[in-house]
Amino acid sequence: MLDLKNPTIQQSAMEAFFFGYQAFTAKADEMLARRGLSRVHHRILFFIARYPGLSMKELLGYLGVSKQALNIPLRQLLEMHLVTSGTAEDDKRKRLLGFTPEGAKLELALRREQAKLLQRAFADAGEAAVNGWLQVNQALGNSRQTGLGDS
Repeated sequence: MLDLKNPTIQQSAMEAFFFGYQAFTAKADEMLARRGLSRVHHRILFFIARYPGLSMKELLGYLGVSKQALNIPLRQLLEMHLVTSGTAEDDKRKRLLGFTPEGAKLELALRREQAKLLQRAFADAGEAAVNGWLQVNQALGNSRQTGLGDS
């Protein structure tokens, strides 16, 4: 186990995470920028693809943002005809999100680029490292949900 109380090890771990995330997002960021979009738009597209027909409330929960913070980027995606918003059958007040064909195509292109990068990195690292990486990322995600990252 790494001693993260050691500042050198701590900084090395954080640097590796920073550069890994930078590499993971670089190509997608380029593709989005050509359309005048950013990483926040990508997050919205990602969760709509992951959970088709999700509600605005559910999207807000996944993103951990306020309605106000989501308003502008979601409106842009709607105006660009990448995302659709319809009413739920059971509750006309509930807005359900989906893709237009162009939006689905964009999301798939973004996901493919990131999947290719992960596939190469996973092949280089090996199964044990990949399993460890998945556990670390799941623990990080769980700390967000449980508030453990606040200490």
